[in-house]
Amino acid sequence: MENRRAILRSLAGWGAAALLPAKTAVFDVREQGAAADGTQLATKAIQAAVDACAAAGGGRVYFPPGRYLSGTIFLKSNVGLELEAGAVLLGSQNLADYPDAIPAFRSYTDTYTRKSLIYAEKLENVSIRGRGKIDGQGAAFKGPYLVRPYMIRVIECRNILVEDVTIADSPMWVQHYLACDDVVIRGIKVYSKVNHNNDGIDIDCSQRVRISDCDISSGDDAIVLKSTANRPTKDVVVANCTLTTLCNALKLGTESNGGFENIAVSNCTVFDTRLAGIAVEMVDGGLLDRVSFTNIVMNNVGAPIFVRLGNRARPFQENGAKPGMGRLRNVLISNVQATGAGKIGCSITGLPGHPAENVTLDNVRLSFVGGGTAADAGRKVEEFPEKYPEFQMFGTLPAYGLFCRHARNLTLRNVETRFEKPEARPGLITGDADGLRLVDCSFAK
Repeated sequence: MENRRAILRSLAGWGAAALLPAKTAVFDVREQGAAADGTQLATKAIQAAVDACAAAGGGRVYFPPGRYLSGTIFLKSNVGLELEAGAVLLGSQNLADYPDAIPAFRSYTDTYTRKSLIYAEKLENVSIRGRGKIDGQGAAFKGPYLVRPYMIRVIECRNILVEDVTIADSPMWVQHYLACDDVVIRGIKVYSKVNHNNDGIDIDCSQRVRISDCDISSGDDAIVLKSTANRPTKDVVVANCTLTTLCNALKLGTESNGGFENIAVSNCTVFDTRLAGIAVEMVDGGLLDRVSFTNIVMNNVGAPIFVRLGNRARPFQENGAKPGMGRLRNVLISNVQATGAGKIGCSITGLPGHPAENVTLDNVRLSFVGGGTAADAGRKVEEFPEKYPEFQMFGTLPAYGLFCRHARNLTLRNVETRFEKPEARPGLITGDADGLRLVDCSFAK
């Protein structure tokens, strides 16, 4: 009966990513000689279990309760890692235990890393699941990108499931899914604020992705979609997540070379976030089209909304040709409530001759800390076309609520802004906004 329930639960997932391999043989890492004391290196024993599982046609590599110290584990097709409650996979603190792995798929992330704790490339039907924990011991690593491993890196794979595990303390990005198809990430917990670049989840040039029911507390962007090569990130759903971060909570970009299409984000709560709650950043070429954020609540964020079409124009490979100017269109942000937003304000901006197109804010209520002065209200805002995009890039905005410039067919419907401290700035400023529509809006004065 228990097996039947497990199968039915798997079938409730999206696509083949939720299915276990046809053969469900179990390979206990202890039977391959893995010590569970957290001090003896168990890499060879764990890898032997993965290899034996793959040779048998697939199944599960099982980690019973205990602490397993390891360097890089290379996954194989039709193999799932299963961490029992009480099991901890510990990343080695010795960089020599992480051999270089340079993928065939080239992207800008080649400059970020060559090392990871769990690595998969050109595989299918792989999973990481269970109530156990993966601990990267990331505070032990110092230095630039290339000397800090990722926790999980999955490249050009198909049918991936990551479910229920807790992932903590990465040296670099927590998990990276590059050029993958059919990815399901659900019910995981990410707690990683021990090093730089501790992104919670990075989806990059991947398609047909579903992220749901996750709890993320990260040092860098919590859930971030990237496109670091000329392959779009598309058909992505993010739902029912709880996010807090020292950077941005829900972000598209900065790398946008391949673009973003058909992205739907809903039913998320964001709190104690230093930068933007929602950040849409198209600065490295590409097309962004059909993106929706709905039913998002926020408290104590730097800015609830930041939408930017810029022209940093960074190539996706070193010494490559710069991308052309990108496009940003058809963005819907609806049913958003935010309190405790910072002083700077929100912005929706393109560049002269390159407007952000068809952006709609509908049923949005934003409360800011306020405190802007008359001098702030009179500030000239520079264009900064090549500047790295963050919501503070323009400085304190002359509007405490929404500053909108170089936009075409911008619609603000049932948008309400207010502030706490006395405020000398208006709630809304627009410029070069062809086709602007204001419907039932209220900007406190």
